[in-house]
Amino acid sequence: MKYSQWIGVVAALVLIGACWLPWAYYPDLNKSFTGFFSELNRYGKPGKVLVLFGVLSILLFLVPKVWAKRANIFVAGITIAWAIKCFISYSGCYEGICPQKLAGLWIMLVASAVVLVMTFLPDLPVKEDHIEG
Repeated sequence: MKYSQWIGVVAALVLIGACWLPWAYYPDLNKSFTGFFSELNRYGKPGKVLVLFGVLSILLFLVPKVWAKRANIFVAGITIAWAIKCFISYSGCYEGICPQKLAGLWIMLVASAVVLVMTFLPDLPVKEDHIEG
């Protein structure tokens, strides 16, 4: 695909930006959690990991080498796994209270999926062997 690398870069930037958006609203605490804030640091700061993987994906998208494209598949796989883990932990119910899922959580999940899909569509030139005979 001609623009897959640039779509991947934009999706990684959206993923990084989604870490600062509200992910879930907890009615018992009357607070919204983001990728960098949770009450009593209950969920840690998963946004740091997502930002690291997003920056690494951007760098690997921009390097026009085969090894970079292969490494990016691995990085994107870890990113989607971490995003699913964050989605489950932030949206899961506890003690009979279910948080409200906000836009940032969905954007983070979709952006990481788009990054993964774009890693499978690199725009690399193919060398053709000409056999004469």
